[in-house]
Amino acid sequence: MSLRSGGRQLSFELLARDLTADDADDDSPRSLPDTTSDGQRRRRRRSKRKRGFRSPPIDEAASEGEQPRGDGIGDAVAAFRVTDLRSTTETVCESSEADRSAASCVTYVEVELRQRSVCGGGRVLAASTEDGTSSCGSSTRESAAAAAAVADVAAASWRPETNGGVKKKLEKEESLDWEKYMKENSNILGEVERLDNSPFRYFLGELYGGNSLRSTIAVGNEKKRQRVYNTMFHVPWRCERLIVAGFFVCLDSFLSLLTIMPARIVVTIWRVLKTRKFLRPNAADLSDYGCFIVLALGVASLQMIDISLIYHVIRGQGTIKLYVVYNVLEIFDKLCQSFGEDVLQVLFNSAEGLSSCSTDNVTFELMRFLLDEAIAVLAFVVHSFVLLAQAITLSTCIIAHNNALLALLVSNNFAEIKSNVFKRVSKENLHNLVYYDIIERFHITAFLVFVLAQNILEAEGPWFDSFLINASLVFLCEVLIDAIKHSFLAKFNEIKPVAYSEFLEDLCKQILNDKPDDRQKDLTFIPLAPACVVIRVLTPILVGLILRCLANWYVNLRLKRKQHVD
Repeated sequence: MSLRSGGRQLSFELLARDLTADDADDDSPRSLPDTTSDGQRRRRRRSKRKRGFRSPPIDEAASEGEQPRGDGIGDAVAAFRVTDLRSTTETVCESSEADRSAASCVTYVEVELRQRSVCGGGRVLAASTEDGTSSCGSSTRESAAAAAAVADVAAASWRPETNGGVKKKLEKEESLDWEKYMKENSNILGEVERLDNSPFRYFLGELYGGNSLRSTIAVGNEKKRQRVYNTMFHVPWRCERLIVAGFFVCLDSFLSLLTIMPARIVVTIWRVLKTRKFLRPNAADLSDYGCFIVLALGVASLQMIDISLIYHVIRGQGTIKLYVVYNVLEIFDKLCQSFGEDVLQVLFNSAEGLSSCSTDNVTFELMRFLLDEAIAVLAFVVHSFVLLAQAITLSTCIIAHNNALLALLVSNNFAEIKSNVFKRVSKENLHNLVYYDIIERFHITAFLVFVLAQNILEAEGPWFDSFLINASLVFLCEVLIDAIKHSFLAKFNEIKPVAYSEFLEDLCKQILNDKPDDRQKDLTFIPLAPACVVIRVLTPILVGLILRCLANWYVNLRLKRKQHVD
C-alpha cells in the first residue's frame, strides 16, 4: 500500500519510537512484536489515550523528511502526541507461525502526530497522515528491527518522571560553607583580576572605571530645577516683600498710637468742655481712653527705672550670659505679645458692654471695665520692661569692643533657624510665623532707635560711624536669617512661593478693611509696649532739645536788648 503524508514522510523509525515510549510508560516493559490478543491491545491503547501527555503545544519542524536526532544518553528523547484523532484502524496480519512474532501491521487513518521535546534537547518534527497506511511481509521485519534499536536508546535516556511516573529521589546535599565557597570563587562579586598590579594601571582603572558623583546621584528634572530656583530666588524675594509691607503696617499703627489717638482724645474733651454736656462715651472713645491710660502708666513706670544701672549689670556678664539673657528676654517678649492680645480683646469687650448697657447694669459694667483696665496696665508694664531690658542688652553688645555683638547675632539667629526649619509646618502656621517675623523686625528697629538715643545722650567722641556699621550689621543679619529660614521651611514642607503672595493679599485686604468678618488671618500688632520704650528713651532727648532751643532763644534775645541799650 502506498503512504500519503501530505508533503511529510512518516517513517517507521518514528512510529517505532512512539511505541517504545508507550511501552516505557507501563510498569513492566514489553517488546514490540507482542503476540497478545487484540482485546488486551485495545484496552492498553484506550487507557493510554485517557491518560494522555499534558504538555504545552510545540512548533512544527520546517523541513520535509527531517528526523529527530539523539547524540547520546544526555540528549532529549522525542515523543509523539496524538492531537487530532479522527479514526483509528488497527489491522493485524498473520502469515505463518514463523513470522507471527514480527508480522504486526498497524494502520493509522487520518492521524496527526507531533513531536515534543521532553528534556529540551531534541528537534521538533511534525508528521501528519491523511490516509491509512499498511505494511506486511518484509517491511514489517525491517520496522521491527528499527524499533528495537530505537527502544534501546530510549530506554537508556528516558526517565519515568517526565510522563508522571515515579519521581527520582534527590540526593541530600551537604551544607554550604560560605568561607570555603568564597575562597574557591574569589571573583564571585564581579571583581576583575588584574595581572598587572602596577600603580599606573591602578590609576588608569580608577580614572576610567572608578566611582563618580553621577553614578551615586540621580539626574534631576524640571521640577527639581524649579525647586532650586524657588529656594534661592522666589521665596526670599516674596517673603522679604511681605515683611517690608508688614513693617510699614506696624509703623502706621505705631504712629497712629502716638498721634491719632491723642488727637481724638483731645477733640472729645474739647467737645465736652464746649457743650458742657457729659454724654455716655461710645465703645471707640472708651477704648481710646483705656489705651491712653495704659500708655501713660507704662511710660511713668519706665521713668522710675535707672537705665544706667541695668546697663552696667548686663555689661558685667560674659558673652555666653549675654546670649542666654537675650534669648530669655525674646521668649518672654513672644509670651507677652500673645497674652497682651487677649487682654486688649477683653478690654474692648468691656468697653462695648459699658457703652451699650442699661442704667441698672452701669455699676457692674463699670467695675468690670476697671478690672480689665488694671489687668491691661499690669500686662503691658511687664511687657515694656522686657523690651527695655532687651534693648539695653543689644546696646551693650553694640558698644562693646570684644565682638560680643557678632557672637550674639550668630548664636541667636542660628538657634532660631534650628528651632524652626526642621519642624513640620502647615500653611497656616507659616502665616503666623511670617507675622511674628514682621513684629520682630519692628522691635529690632525700635531697639536701634533706643541705642541711637543713648549714644546721643551719653557717647563722647566720634561714635556715629561705628553705630551705623553695627546697626547695618544687625539689620542685614536679620534679613538674611529670615530669608534662609523661610526658604528651607518652604522647601521641606513643599510650600510654593505663591503662598507668600496670598499672605500679602490678605494683608492688603486688612489695610483696606475689605474683610471685617474674618479677623483670624490679620496681622495683630500691639504698639503699646514699644511706644512706652521709645517714649521713655526719647523723652530726655526731646526735653533737652526743647530746653536748648529755649536757652538759645533767650540768649539771643538778651544780646539784642544789650545791643539796643548800648
